Amino acid sequence: MSSERFTFQLSHTDGRARRGTISMRRGDIQTPAFMPVGTAATVKAMKPEAVRALGADIILGNTYHLMLRPGAERMARLGGLHTFMNWPRPILTDSGGYQVMSLSDLRKLNEQGVEFRSHIDGSKHMLSPERSMEIQRLLGSDIVMAFDECPRADRPRDEIAASMELSMRWASRSRAGFDAGQEHAAAAALFGIQQGALDEDLRRISADKLIDIGFDGYAVGGLAVGEGQEAMFGVLDFAPEQLPANAPRYLMGVGKPDDLVGAVERGIDMFDCVLPTRSGRNGQAFTWNGPINLRNARFAEDKEPLDPASDCSASRDYSKAYLHHLVKANEMLGAMLVTEHNLAFYQALMRAMRDAIEHGRFAAFAADFRRNYLGKPD
Repeated sequence: MSSERFTFQLSHTDGRARRGTISMRRGDIQTPAFMPVGTAATVKAMKPEAVRALGADIILGNTYHLMLRPGAERMARLGGLHTFMNWPRPILTDSGGYQVMSLSDLRKLNEQGVEFRSHIDGSKHMLSPERSMEIQRLLGSDIVMAFDECPRADRPRDEIAASMELSMRWASRSRAGFDAGQEHAAAAALFGIQQGALDEDLRRISADKLIDIGFDGYAVGGLAVGEGQEAMFGVLDFAPEQLPANAPRYLMGVGKPDDLVGAVERGIDMFDCVLPTRSGRNGQAFTWNGPINLRNARFAEDKEPLDPASDCSASRDYSKAYLHHLVKANEMLGAMLVTEHNLAFYQALMRAMRDAIEHGRFAAFAADFRRNYLGKPD
């Protein structure tokens, strides 16, 4: 275990793409990094040691779900999230804000925070910047996310501006709340979240306010919420450059493999998304030649594995015909094997991008990837 609280060292750049290392007490995180999502203290269908074996340096935990079940105070009594789920490496926890905001019919928002009803049992809860920091401290999070509001990009500009300003006031309170947890704050990191939807000026204001407050890393929030890839890339053409070059840049909730490549191309260092695990449970497998639906009848007699060159057994040692059978029969092994394959693919993609940046050939890698994955010229 390192003595470092948090450092970020860039080792290579290639265009706007960046290769670096985050060092923390529970281990190093190689960037660009993809964080598998462990919503309820589990990366669904995977054992933690298998997630690590595939190459994950860090996973994401979900504040909203864990505060409701099993509960943050109970988690603390049981030794924290790392001990609870047997994951000794870094964990990033989201703030709970996104899930609360998505429960528009179950919540009431004001300056103090968000009052909402549990989707599980209807019980009332109040989530504020201070309470979010407290919950993440009780969980024992290594990278804590500031509490924010995430408005839809299609809202009127004045609503988006007001929401962004509220998020910046909450960011300041998050900073104070995090720092109040002295022992935890001395061992963990706090990331701020840039908001402003698709508006360059609002995102500049947001970035400047976050920099004034001061954070260990900075997330580009409010994307991957239905605006489409073209609009998302349009924001990423300017938003990462508004954030400090000497801190990690985290694109929240993204995404498809081609999203990851395009975002790294534009200067993003960290990602999380439920897609590889959710798709695995639904029989969709990601491959270097694009995603495939294993429910499709054309795989019923396909003897080939998903990726014969992979180090992952699920990718290499099982035929598509067998996976097709498992998925069609709703056997749990189907979800387990396809999830494992998808996470292996995502980590292999991140390793390939890191290698391409190191060797100054990221543009060629990205062009080749898109040609194969999307089936069309770059």
